[in-house]
Amino acid sequence: MSKVKYDESSIRSLDWKEHIRLRPGMYIGKLGNGSSKDDGIYILLKEIIDNSIDEYVMGYGKTIDIKVNDSRAVIRDYGRGIPIGKLVDCVSKINTGGKYDSKAFQKSVGLNGVGTKAVNALSEIFIAKTIRDGKTKEVEFHNGEIFVDNDVESTSIRNGTKIIFKPDTKIFSGFKFNPDFILEQAWNYAYLNSGLTINFNGNKVFSKNGLLDLLSKKTASEKLEYPIIHLKDKDIEIAISHGAQYGEDYYSFVNGQYTTQGGTHLAAFKEAIVKVVRDFFKKDYEANDIRSSIIASISIKIQNPVFESQTKTKLGSNDMGPKGPTVRIFINDFIKKLDDYLHKNPTTAKNLQNKILRSEKERKDMAGIKKLANKRAKKANLHNKKLRDCHYHFNNAKLTEQDRLNSCIFITEGDSASGSITKSRNVDYQAVFSLRGKPLNTFGLRKKVVYENEEFNLLQHALNIENGINGLRYNKIIIATDADVDGMHIRLLILTFFLQFFPDLIKNNHIYILDTPLFRVRNKKETIYAYSEKEKNSAIDKIGKNCEITRFKGLGEISPSEFKLFIGDQMKLIPLEKSENTSIQSTLSYFMGKNTPDRQEFIINNLRFEDNPIDG
Repeated sequence: MSKVKYDESSIRSLDWKEHIRLRPGMYIGKLGNGSSKDDGIYILLKEIIDNSIDEYVMGYGKTIDIKVNDSRAVIRDYGRGIPIGKLVDCVSKINTGGKYDSKAFQKSVGLNGVGTKAVNALSEIFIAKTIRDGKTKEVEFHNGEIFVDNDVESTSIRNGTKIIFKPDTKIFSGFKFNPDFILEQAWNYAYLNSGLTINFNGNKVFSKNGLLDLLSKKTASEKLEYPIIHLKDKDIEIAISHGAQYGEDYYSFVNGQYTTQGGTHLAAFKEAIVKVVRDFFKKDYEANDIRSSIIASISIKIQNPVFESQTKTKLGSNDMGPKGPTVRIFINDFIKKLDDYLHKNPTTAKNLQNKILRSEKERKDMAGIKKLANKRAKKANLHNKKLRDCHYHFNNAKLTEQDRLNSCIFITEGDSASGSITKSRNVDYQAVFSLRGKPLNTFGLRKKVVYENEEFNLLQHALNIENGINGLRYNKIIIATDADVDGMHIRLLILTFFLQFFPDLIKNNHIYILDTPLFRVRNKKETIYAYSEKEKNSAIDKIGKNCEITRFKGLGEISPSEFKLFIGDQMKLIPLEKSENTSIQSTLSYFMGKNTPDRQEFIINNLRFEDNPIDG
């Protein structure tokens, strides 16, 4: 074995843009192509908008204009404008910015001076323009390098900053901005900054009542147990109600940042709600009974927030500020106002207590059923082959973070399909769970059916989600069913089960659909797999009409050697994502409820006929 040379020549120093371009994940999380809300291109956009929001928070500029097409974004605010002499430094020198001065930006989202520079470094084109007190300056960068540095000019237009950028296609391959994702993001900004107007691609986004508006929109089609409770103070705002869904819904924010993974503030909020409710009713209710079906939002503002990553999705701070209380004490003290509210609104208090008592009764009624079901599941797991686990879990190995992210389980139906996947999977981190026949339609049923139905009981035990998703054994739950009517029906029934009883799996992006080819087109020299009629026709045009065309009617017809291609590094997964504007309960009711006129009309309006029907 030859030795690798290691001396002074092996040591290399990267400049700011080289480091960002070499390790973009450190700055913006995953890359992606824009099909998922947490893809990097939306983090780039957010980094720029955050700066404009910070201006508004400090009292400068009540409007932000955002224009986005497939590949280019323009953000214009009407704040103070970046100081002209420091424009180049602020957008291209790491650890340079105004947010190190707490007097200029007291409660800003970002304090590391990295965000805008990351956008610059990861963009093919990045243009920054500042307008300040009758003067303006514009500078253009290409891939982080100055391309044009214009002189300062006089102007009569309003103060502010304008940023134009186009993400680098070499880094974000085949990307495309999704305007629906950005509109949801704009609404969150508006809810957290009452009085701010955001103009996005012709849409005016504005909120007068903050988190009350947010929760009202989220629950527009929900049946709430009582009117939304809305409490607000200088650096904190909350909104709370209870619905009819399983699980707990929270929308948490810090300094205008949507902390999708929660953090210290959300943990304190959940703890404080339980304490206040127990004290008010003078009953030691179970925490899960109090929070069951809760729908709530919290927004706090703190100095020098510490997030657990550059993407700022989880708060790690324990302090409100240098001289302030801890986050936990601050939130606990404020939530005491909930006690006053309940005293002043006895009907709301009664409805809340009735909800808690119903949750308590359901939990106790299920105790016996759960005990028997758990015993059956333990016995079944010893003897059946429904779950073919992966080595990491089977050997009880300690998972690294990368192992956890890679771990997945395929849920399939029938022995042939599960057999093909089992033989071709990566046994280190890919597990397989085989269903028997069509699952039960669980829409409108209570949770005890999960324990009474053997298939679902074994499935929840395989996933380890009986007590919530914190113990989830696999990062990705992949539904792998045939691409025919029966397969689609089974897929829908599995999704109904998760949506009805474990909605947090969808909200936390754990559910995926496996996309497998419908056709194989090949000749002696080449094989092409096609995922649609259009792709099949293109394949025929490419390799010639004298080719063999195979239509895969089911997953079991795909040989293990071929299946390895579709569940390996190039696996095509369709993430199941919940729109912020869509209610899970209303969606379930529409698709899985009784045959409603709305659904009949949808089917009639969207009915398609094949060009070449079999019967002529």
